[in-house]
Amino acid sequence: MDDLDRQLLDHYQRGFPLSPSPYADVAEHLGVGEGDVIGALERLRREGAIARLGAVVRPGAMGAGTLAAMTVPDERIEEVAALVNGYDEVNHNYEREHRLNLWFVVIAADRARLDAVLADIEQRTGLKVIDLPMEQEYHLDLGFALEWT
Repeated sequence: MDDLDRQLLDHYQRGFPLSPSPYADVAEHLGVGEGDVIGALERLRREGAIARLGAVVRPGAMGAGTLAAMTVPDERIEEVAALVNGYDEVNHNYEREHRLNLWFVVIAADRARLDAVLADIEQRTGLKVIDLPMEQEYHLDLGFALEWT
């Protein structure tokens, strides 16, 4: 990880520019080229250092979303996780050590589309999807101060 990577990870977890040319704005601030910024972010995503680059929107402000969980046989976990990841509406998924061992977040344009995605996952996997809609909203600051030695 080079200095540009560190600066991107440290300085742009919050406050990413909302402008017609955000990568150019970041590049100007960091004293590098726009292509350098785009290339570094793409590489960080490919290497798994970042999962996504995008806005965090208050739940319910746009469309519909839910947390979902499934009980997946161990021998099918990779297959089912790959299928779930294939939906544009799935934000992320992760395996847990629990009877409900595959959890994922679904965000859709409306509740009807969200329900259709969950039903399609059930139909294609033959496994029950448990819909766990949010009951109470909490604000979590998901930014992390990174320290480099």
